[in-house]
Order: sequence, then structure tokens, then C-alpha cells
Amino acid sequence: MFALMNNMPHLLGDQLASKFTWFPEQASTFAAENDWLFFFITWICVLFFIPIAGCLFYFCWKYCKPKGQKAESNTAHNTPLELAWSILPSFFLVAMFVMGARSYLNQRTVPEGANNIGLKAFKWGWTMDYGKGVMNPELHILANEPTKLSMRSSDVIHSVFVPAFRAKKDVVPGRYNYMWFEADVASERVSDEELAKAKFENGDGVWDYDKWQFTQDGYRFFDLYCTEYCGKNHSVMQTVVVVHETVEDLDAWIEKVSKRPADQTPEAWGEKLYNQRGCAGCHSLDGTKRVGPSFKESYGNQRRFADGTNATADEDYIRNSILYPKKQVVEGYQPVMPSYQGQLSDDDIASIIAYLKTVSDYGPKAAPVTDDEETNIEE
Repeated sequence: MFALMNNMPHLLGDQLASKFTWFPEQASTFAAENDWLFFFITWICVLFFIPIAGCLFYFCWKYCKPKGQKAESNTAHNTPLELAWSILPSFFLVAMFVMGARSYLNQRTVPEGANNIGLKAFKWGWTMDYGKGVMNPELHILANEPTKLSMRSSDVIHSVFVPAFRAKKDVVPGRYNYMWFEADVASERVSDEELAKAKFENGDGVWDYDKWQFTQDGYRFFDLYCTEYCGKNHSVMQTVVVVHETVEDLDAWIEKVSKRPADQTPEAWGEKLYNQRGCAGCHSLDGTKRVGPSFKESYGNQRRFADGTNATADEDYIRNSILYPKKQVVEGYQPVMPSYQGQLSDDDIASIIAYLKTVSDYGPKAAPVTDDEETNIEE
């Protein structure tokens, strides 16, 4: 009996949420209980609101006096009635508090042995740290195992929200925040034919998650948003969550994204990083001024800085701008770019430089970074 009562929120949550299509899919162990509590509070409010509002309109109509007629007081004191409408609703309030507190404490208490993933928020993107230097903007986790996010912000307050998990937590600069969840719905994989067709139609542009509804690796996903206004491009601060069924599948994905594929040129890899790591949101390719300077006028161009000095945008300058972006701020721009130190490998940085050479009006077109240049950059 007690087991049935304990599972009742989950059972009712599943049934209620399935009838309201505006609710996102339930994909975590928190979802059913949170939905049930939401509907419980909503219907209690509705059941009290309707008779109270009905009585209000009825009494307004019944005791309405013609204009100019003096109103007469006809008040009476009824202690049992006043006790009833004061005490009985309090039972519902206590029930709401107890169930809400239980759900809140459950989401606050991270279970031992949870898989830990680092999350860094910045204007306007996300970086997930999978350990051993593997970074990626997408969040990939295991199904039916608790996942802990160790979260920090490099600039302002952000907020992680995964609607399908019913999980939300602020990310605050200067401190670590933690959240956890256990996904119980694995991401499906699309067919090879569908994935190949999407890649062909998408071309070399930024991968359109909204259009295709699966990642470049062919996984269906759950949305992850920033829900704390954080500046001009807050609305584009989104990424995806992919839930893997097996450890082997997750490890294979981590291995795949941990380094540049052998069959991919540095220029192509640099373009992919430009689209994936948030560069496109601040740096245009057509000369348009955004939050940061356009990459059309990057490599080989003369830069004038806010302190009055000048320098040529060569390999060393670009590398330092990626790792220490506030060291030399271009005149006319704000020092808002986050550091990518520890998030990009030497090969990643060399690939970005190679890509910038192909898009800059001031650099050699399609000139890859040579082995000697890569050695100088690493030094």
C-alpha cells in the first residue's frame, strides 16, 4: 500500500502530462513527479477559485443597490464558518509544501557515484568537460544512470534548463554550482540515409539543429537552454543533450570528438570549430560588425588596440587572442570574449588559424598551417 502511495505521483504524472501536448516529453526520473505536483497545485487552485469567484459575482448581483440609494450594513459573525475556511485550506497548503520540499530536496541531493561532467557557461555558449582534455558544446550522458553537472560561469549569471528533464539551475560566476538528473529515455539514432541526406542539404554551413532535429552524428536530442537573460545574444545560447544507451556508445562518441579525424584537413576542422564553439555568434565572415571583429578582416590585417598600440594579426596574435582574449582588445570592442585555455588543443588552434587564412581578405587564400608553423605556434 505504501509503495503504491509513493509511486502515485509518478503514475498520475505520466497520465496527466500525456494529455497536455504543450508539456515537453518526460525523459528523466524527476519529470513525472514534478508534473504531478504541478497539476495537483493547479487543480487545487482552480477548485478554490471557481466557487470563490462565483460567490463574488453572485453577491455583487444580489446586493447591488440602485444609484443614489444608501447601502445598509448587514454583517454577521459566524465562528465555525470562519474556522472552516481558514483551517481546511491550510491542509492543502501543508500538503503542497511537503510534496514540493520532498521533490526539491531530492533534486538537490546528488547521489554517490554519479557520473561527473564539467559545464562552463559563457556569453553565449556552453562547454562540456568530459575529462582528459575532451571538450564539446554538446552534453552527452548515459541513460538510467545519475549524471552530475559541476557548473561555473566565466562572466555573468546563466541558467541551465533541460525541459524534458524538468531540471533547472543557475550558473553563477565566481563559484561552482551543482545539479543532477537521471535520464530514462535514450536518444534514438536516425538512419544512415537520413543522416547523409541532411549533411548533403546542410552543406558546409552551421548545423541546423532545429531543422534536422538530430545532431551531426545522427542522434536525436533534448534541448538545453539558458533561461537567465545574459545579454545581446541570450536567445541563441542553446545546445543539445544526447542520452546514450551504453557506456561503449558514449565512449565511442567521446573518442570521436576528442581529436581531428585523420581524413579532415585543418581548414575544414577549423571551420567546424568556428561553427561549434560559439565563434560564429560574435565574429562574422562577411565583414559585418558583431560583438567581436569580423574574421573577414582577421589574419594578416593590422590591428589597433584600445591602449593605442598596433600589431599584425599573425599566428601568434590569433593564438593569444584565443587563450588570453583580454590581453589585446581591438579598439571599438568590449573585452567580453571568454578564454578558451584548456578547452582547445594545439591542433584545434592551429586548425582555426588555417581556417582564418582562407576567409581573411588580408591573408593567403587556402594556405594551410605548415608543420614548421605548427611547431612555432606550440612553442
